[in-house]
Amino acid sequence: MPTISPEERRAAPAKAAAVRRERAEVREALKRGRLSLGEVLAAESDAVRKMPVRALLESLPAIGKARAARLLGELDISESRRVRGLGVQQRDRLLDRFDPQG
Repeated sequence: MPTISPEERRAAPAKAAAVRRERAEVREALKRGRLSLGEVLAAESDAVRKMPVRALLESLPAIGKARAARLLGELDISESRRVRGLGVQQRDRLLDRFDPQG
């Protein structure tokens, strides 16, 4: 494990809170329709790229935990897959299903 300085150790909780806040904002924007799934998948933010795909699906309107799990199986995406780990075909299947415009 890398060693971190005392300053980095003190800053870690604030950094983690900022990441959680950004992810919550993205999930809320998805739920409200202010962001499309295509826009989220194209995001360059590390916080978004490290989000589980399952969490994104659960943020879409009318999709809960059970339906998100079923959809991951149908789309051949692992339950533990993160946004940055999606392959081209997996990304395309998601966009075809939930974001036909883009």
